[in-house]
Amino acid sequence: MSAGSERIAAAGLLGATGVAGLLFTPVFGWGPLLVPVLVVVLVGYGCFELTAKFPKLVPYRPLLVALLGLLGLIETVLTSTTLAFLPTLDSLQGVARGFTEGWRLTLQSTWPARPVPDQLLFVPLAVLLAVVLGLELLLRLKKPLVALVPSLAVAGLAQAYQALTGIGAVAAALGYTLPAGLLLWAGRRTRSASRAPGGPRFSWRVTGSAAWPALSTVVALVAGAVALAGLDPAGLDPLTLKDTQSAPPPRSRLGNPLDEIAQRLTRPNDEVFRYRGDVPVDQWRLIVLNGFDGANWSSDSRLQRLGAGLEGPPGGTAELKVRGLTGPWLPSHQGLTGVDGLTPLVDQSAGTLLMESPSLERNYRLSWSAPDVDLGSGEVDARAPGGLGGLGPVPPEVDQLAKDAVRGLRPTFQSALQLERFLATNYLLAAGSDELPTGHGWPQLRHFLLESKRGTSEQFAAAYVVLARMSGIPARLVVGFRGSAETDGGMNVVRNRDVLAWPEVAVAGAGWVALDPTAAAGKAGRDQAASGKAVARARAQLPAEQELRPPQLPPGTPADTAEDQNADVGAGWWWVSLAAAIVLFGLLWLLGVPVAKVVRARRRRRRSGAEGVLGAWDEIRDRLRAHGVPFRIGMTPRDLAESAGSLAGEGIREPVARLAKVLDVTLWSGVPVGDGAVRRAWQEVGEVRRGLAGRPFAARVLAALEPRTLIPIKGRVGKEG
Repeated sequence: MSAGSERIAAAGLLGATGVAGLLFTPVFGWGPLLVPVLVVVLVGYGCFELTAKFPKLVPYRPLLVALLGLLGLIETVLTSTTLAFLPTLDSLQGVARGFTEGWRLTLQSTWPARPVPDQLLFVPLAVLLAVVLGLELLLRLKKPLVALVPSLAVAGLAQAYQALTGIGAVAAALGYTLPAGLLLWAGRRTRSASRAPGGPRFSWRVTGSAAWPALSTVVALVAGAVALAGLDPAGLDPLTLKDTQSAPPPRSRLGNPLDEIAQRLTRPNDEVFRYRGDVPVDQWRLIVLNGFDGANWSSDSRLQRLGAGLEGPPGGTAELKVRGLTGPWLPSHQGLTGVDGLTPLVDQSAGTLLMESPSLERNYRLSWSAPDVDLGSGEVDARAPGGLGGLGPVPPEVDQLAKDAVRGLRPTFQSALQLERFLATNYLLAAGSDELPTGHGWPQLRHFLLESKRGTSEQFAAAYVVLARMSGIPARLVVGFRGSAETDGGMNVVRNRDVLAWPEVAVAGAGWVALDPTAAAGKAGRDQAASGKAVARARAQLPAEQELRPPQLPPGTPADTAEDQNADVGAGWWWVSLAAAIVLFGLLWLLGVPVAKVVRARRRRRRSGAEGVLGAWDEIRDRLRAHGVPFRIGMTPRDLAESAGSLAGEGIREPVARLAKVLDVTLWSGVPVGDGAVRRAWQEVGEVRRGLAGRPFAARVLAALEPRTLIPIKGRVGKEG
């Protein structure tokens, strides 16, 4: 390989490896990744040029690339740990943490992840390893396609973290394929031993048979991945490594804020936190509880480290100063999009925050999305995760109460509002600081619903959720604080008396909508935010209780509904069937064609007499046709031998020529053909197979998958002149 070809091949390899590293853009963003990845690529190319100019350094090239690459990463990513631009022990420890922990910490984080060295470094380190391996595979083994394997591993790892789809996937495929194609084009040279005395050890000749099948394979794999990602007939998110990782909970005792409600109400004037916001706030949430076993409420939170931010349109912001919360739970807001001043753990589905270590004082800035809530048709979303969770052993007498509470209505947002009104009208909110009800299991809820009918928000919210689930309404329980109207120093002050538990109902198209039967029961509505105003309008439009009737569906409605459902299912199955047909066709081609050829060869081999010799001729002819040897009707075996010789030399020409002699005797001598002639003919078939085995792997694969040779050729073999 000439110096120019090596330079082009190395540039293509490094370019493809750099693109593979930048495929982590959905995880960290362009800015944090571009510089460290570019540094690694430039270091790799610089070491290539250095060793090309000073050949004595070639044995040390991997060490040079690794050391200079690490130094470049320390200077760009770990600058704060250096002293006078020199690495320190902290620098080496930072590299070690990035290599051993970065991949896991990133999987435990929301994306885009914070570009801190502990998380970011594993990407350029993976690129550096791929550059070291790729250069050695290219320059020592002279295997361009094998040299691409490390970069493909980095690209595969990036897709396992976050698979690209749509136009982004197409752009990434092109970005990788172009430098990879440059590498394969520059490396379209196969090594062969030079037999000339005193000549060079190796000679090089251009052969595109190995390069272009490899390049087309890369393009086909990328295009297939993009197509499958775009089809997604099942409508499911792709499985990623992130699905298998979550941040461990804080080491301190978590506790349950639901247990603290009555205790806080006994000290109503103690300050908990204060805030200053640019939009009204109805509730500040601490924890979302959706698991109930009849005795205790639990959360199935999937905790993650909060990254640079969460998705969502801009809505509200607030500055918070927390003073009276000793546990790890922090005041948060539904639709959370970001936190400044802290690095907490977050449950995205619930919008809740936790600190890994307890502290009495915390100051931070919170941002959240506040879209206009459109309750639409008021249909509930029965598929909302955790909405129809467990109930434990339900007391028998509560069943009838649940039916009476919603007046027999089917599960809709209207029936959810009716249940809220039922609790607000028939139950009392406990006031004062003495003898407050406590507990939220079935014994306490049964006593609240059937006997005392007096409770705090703890009993109201827990009772609402269990009655809603018994009525088919997806609901969950949230614990936090009301937004406060009390101000001090320009900030709203939240005290223990503002502690609140409330239910949330899943509404199709609107998400989780907060209700508050305690506020309605206490005649102290505090609706302020956009979502609260939407719920207030829905309450105002709710018919009087005596006017509510179970819906009477017109005749034929069930059949129409079933028809619509069948139509939806049919549409879904159409995509599934199409995808299955494509996969089946591919399997039939990949497996069926080679198997059919094996079966055909065995059938030919079992023939006897002249038919056995002709079967050997047919087998050789079809094998050579599959490898691209031209054949015309009337072509003699010797003509075919000459054409085949130009493909693979004497290893094929001689067996075909010997078969021609056996075939002449069989067809034109008039002598009966014995088993010996058949064995000699099929021995020549074996020789041809061994000769073709020396062809490039890609050519042999394409020949095995060539379906046209399965079509019989009509006509007899041409007579020798």
